[in-house]
Amino acid sequence: MQPVELAKAYRLLNHGPTVLVTAAHAGQRNVMAAAWNMPLDFLPPKVAVVIDRNTFTRGLIDASRCFGLSVPRAGMLAAVMKAGSLSGRELAAQGLDKFDACGLQAVQPAAAHDNGATLSDLERATPLVEGCLAWLLCRLLPEPEVAARHDLFLAEVIAAWADPTAFSDGRWHLPAEESQRSIHHVAGGAFFVTGAPIQAP
Repeated sequence: MQPVELAKAYRLLNHGPTVLVTAAHAGQRNVMAAAWNMPLDFLPPKVAVVIDRNTFTRGLIDASRCFGLSVPRAGMLAAVMKAGSLSGRELAAQGLDKFDACGLQAVQPAAAHDNGATLSDLERATPLVEGCLAWLLCRLLPEPEVAARHDLFLAEVIAAWADPTAFSDGRWHLPAEESQRSIHHVAGGAFFVTGAPIQAP
């Protein structure tokens, strides 16, 4: 993980990848898949992500006021599908951890460099998903009416990182191997893999 300049953090999501949303609070943590996410601003960078009111993740975000976004590789598709299908609340009721159930490992922002940001204890405790292409640590913006009405969470990106083999100097240069590219959900378990870049004349 290498820090990404915050002014260029929007580029980590600008191509519309499916992400893994993570949150933690009071000794509990969860991960879920989300296809509906997007960057909103450059500096400070902001993002929007739809999180259904019935999800376990949403309760953790409401309590902690922060969350992580991790951009998974195509090689992680089976784990992404589990993260989007299994109920974190049901697993927690059985004393099980959704990260473990999905075969995912967590890494904390505190262990991944602070990217120059001043992080609260809750933000430092937010899990990110190991092995991904990029990571964004997000601080919730106070827009409760938007969240309540539309299930839409708005947040400021306070730190960002990327795998330098896939993103550096503010640009994606994804490997040729399909398993190392980002994924894009269509519907019903169907995904596209990011294709080869083309340059406008």
